[in-house]
Amino acid sequence: MGTPLGDFVRARRDSVQPASLGLPDHGRRRSPGLRRSDLATRAGISVEYLTRIEQGRDRNPSVAVVNALADALALDPAERAHLRYLAKISGGECTAHRRPAPPSREVRPSVLRTLRLLEPGIALVTNRMGDVLAHTSAFDAVTSGTGLLDSGTPNLTRYVFTDPRARSFFADWDLVADEQAFDLWLGPSLDSYEWFTAELAPVAGPDLTRRLHRHVVPQRGDLRLRHPSGRELRLVRETLELPVDAQQLVVLLPADETTAQAVDELRRPAHGGLRAIS
Repeated sequence: MGTPLGDFVRARRDSVQPASLGLPDHGRRRSPGLRRSDLATRAGISVEYLTRIEQGRDRNPSVAVVNALADALALDPAERAHLRYLAKISGGECTAHRRPAPPSREVRPSVLRTLRLLEPGIALVTNRMGDVLAHTSAFDAVTSGTGLLDSGTPNLTRYVFTDPRARSFFADWDLVADEQAFDLWLGPSLDSYEWFTAELAPVAGPDLTRRLHRHVVPQRGDLRLRHPSGRELRLVRETLELPVDAQQLVVLLPADETTAQAVDELRRPAHGGLRAIS
């Protein structure tokens, strides 16, 4: 049985074109990308050892080996961080020996006060599992009619993968789906990840599981939304990490004047303010 680390190394090896690393093209082969021998040589390890890592038979490569693989694959900083994280969970460093439990949904009072200061802007607090924990009234306005907040415990990941309306609401649904799947790897603990995917995977189906095992590190560009009212929105995302809580404060800013005007129009009928979801 493989490991997340082995899956990621194999996926990245398959996606790298030899010419991009100055390596000769060996001609047609059964799978794309680098040969194991090419990667092993660049990383300074044996082909046998690389095979054991990719197949999940070696779960504890040293820091030096992990860094060598990152160099050999020419990973960018975000991909390197993901590789190091996967090495930790594959080796058991992040496994908690207790019954799986859902991540905390509590938002600290100081974070709620910060969110309140962002009114009338578009902002929300979420966690890596996709739970929407609190949001401003403007976030309610730009998602009105989409079904995202219909549940008493709204979850962005569940919405993206199980609600047909999400494919219309997110203009770049495939990119958003990649982001939500990737963030599951960064959940507060391996137990929380297992707990959530056990609930989500049966209803999300292959759209989720395929993305989980691809380990595509998302670029997170502008967020493009198609509001049910017909308005097209382009939003810049700024994320403040709250590591103590394993949460994020996300602010969505209009990327252009057309979006700013559309947001103002959507906000006008709205009443109320900050909403915290327990």
